[in-house]
Amino acid sequence: MTRVFITGTAGFIGFHLARLLLDEGITVHGYDGITDYYDVSLKKRRHQILLQKPGFSRTEAMLEDNDALSRAVDGFAPDIIVHLAAQAGVRYSLEAPRAYIDANITGTFNVMEAARRLEVSHLLMASTSSVYGANTQMPYAETDKADSPMTIYAATKKATEAMGHSYAHLWHLPTTMFRFFTVYGPWGRPDMALFKFVDAILEGRPIDIYNHGEMYRDFTYVDDLVHGIRLLMDVPPMRPDAPDDIPEWDSLSPVAPYRIVNIGNSDKVRLADFVDAIEAELGVSAKRNYMDMQKGDVPATWADARLLRELTGYAPRTDIRDGIAQFVRWFRDYYRK
Repeated sequence: MTRVFITGTAGFIGFHLARLLLDEGITVHGYDGITDYYDVSLKKRRHQILLQKPGFSRTEAMLEDNDALSRAVDGFAPDIIVHLAAQAGVRYSLEAPRAYIDANITGTFNVMEAARRLEVSHLLMASTSSVYGANTQMPYAETDKADSPMTIYAATKKATEAMGHSYAHLWHLPTTMFRFFTVYGPWGRPDMALFKFVDAILEGRPIDIYNHGEMYRDFTYVDDLVHGIRLLMDVPPMRPDAPDDIPEWDSLSPVAPYRIVNIGNSDKVRLADFVDAIEAELGVSAKRNYMDMQKGDVPATWADARLLRELTGYAPRTDIRDGIAQFVRWFRDYYRK
């Protein structure tokens, strides 16, 4: 039976991925630092739900604690590692950049060392659409240059991509990096736009809408995202025999078993229209506080998801209105609003 070690299982995406794998009968060990970046009780509740399922165990410790991480990984002896834990949030990286260096650089290095030592069959690690930075040509493709990060968050994620490639090359470690595009859905993070908007609208507080609503995001429903990750687990990259035969749309490295894959809905939605859809689902009008673009933000993101389709036959497909409805249903139930 496959054994999967997942970092960040008390987090939004890690929780959903662990639940999906456990429902398949896969044995999962979760690793999470339960930091107070946002509501710790929400994180603990996610772990409580996972602990009710057969096959789940967990360690609560920081990625930077290499001794704790090594004990957990060695004791579990996974076949696959999925590294999702990170210091998240574009805007928080302006306030606390060191947290991103510690968690995203040092923590990721520790995970890669563990994967190398145990010679896992596949290491999968999360990156972000933010690495595309100042790129203006869209939709973003994995083969596009991503050399102009706009925040330290994006810069640390770009760094982990480079680190992952070096380990894949040096140690023949099959490695897949996936770039997420604005993930949303039930059990989401309180610092994300959908959560903040729904909470504020229901309480009659104004919402801040940046760039006067003229921003575009490729919103990706969380169930679609983790389904994409699940399928990619079964497609470890292989070092090519003939680099010239790599298709132009494939990000496979010519010198390593390494690949970068976008996971996005392949559809950009205007922020003002996103708010309209939330209002329609809640049946309440928002008090809109239109603001200028915030430092470090980008006006648009939009994924080219061809590579994901070519590798797995799958493409995210949840309509934004359906996804918002699912989130609102969870939010009202969880917070009794």
